Amino acid sequence: MVQLTLPANSKVNKNGKHYPAKEGAEKVRTFRVYRYDPDQPDNPRVDSYEVDCSNVSMVLDGLIKIKNEIDPGLAFRRSCREGVCGSCAFNINGANTLACTKSLDDLGAGDITVYPLPHQPVVKDLVTDLSNFYKQHAYIEPFLQARDAEPETEWRQSPEDRAKLDGLYECILCACCSTSCPSYWWNGDEKDTNGEGEYLGPAALLQAYRWLADSRDQLTNDRLNKLEDEFKLYRCHTIMNCAQVCPKHLNPAKAIAEIKKMMVTRPPANTPKSVKAAAE
Repeated sequence: MVQLTLPANSKVNKNGKHYPAKEGAEKVRTFRVYRYDPDQPDNPRVDSYEVDCSNVSMVLDGLIKIKNEIDPGLAFRRSCREGVCGSCAFNINGANTLACTKSLDDLGAGDITVYPLPHQPVVKDLVTDLSNFYKQHAYIEPFLQARDAEPETEWRQSPEDRAKLDGLYECILCACCSTSCPSYWWNGDEKDTNGEGEYLGPAALLQAYRWLADSRDQLTNDRLNKLEDEFKLYRCHTIMNCAQVCPKHLNPAKAIAEIKKMMVTRPPANTPKSVKAAAE
């Protein structure tokens, strides 16, 4: 019988350090936070912090309180605190979301567990290395491209065409969707030096469709060619984790389905002259 075990240094010690609440604390909630420092030989651990949440409403507020008042060594990213920048994306109570918009009331009673985003290399504690994620976003060339000469004033667009971008442009690249996707876990990394065998993931493909759907962009066929192999697009199996966790309530799976539809309905590209002649 085959036995599968994790490498010794990847096993998480669920009983790390414990920080009790200060005397006189009123509304106490326990935060269980993933801790890991690659510069130290120790395995990852989960530390528990008893936090006075009398003036704490969001998970991010609790983490900031821990860092400011209990453990200044805790590392995590945060910036806008308004659900716009995507910096504070973590796995909270088992689901990827933004700490700045996740209310303690939404989590109900009991402990609050905060882990880094799944599948990404951990830089320290809750900080993950998103270099590959950003590289995949750059691959889809997320900017307007046109062959026509640039107009003197602006690229015009009808209200109807502009409405087609709703539900696409709002993506904040928090990586919640991609890091919750099992297909991305298995196929999100390059399999060779040429970048082959790499599923781009829900976030990059949502952004790809944002430009494919833009009436002002004129490189539709070129963009589709960059996505047409067995991995980059077609490793999506419509599991729908991406739509369930998106903090902006977007639907990457629908965008991916629209790209697949464009693939099969577009005119054949680069048809050989011999085939064209036979058809004529």
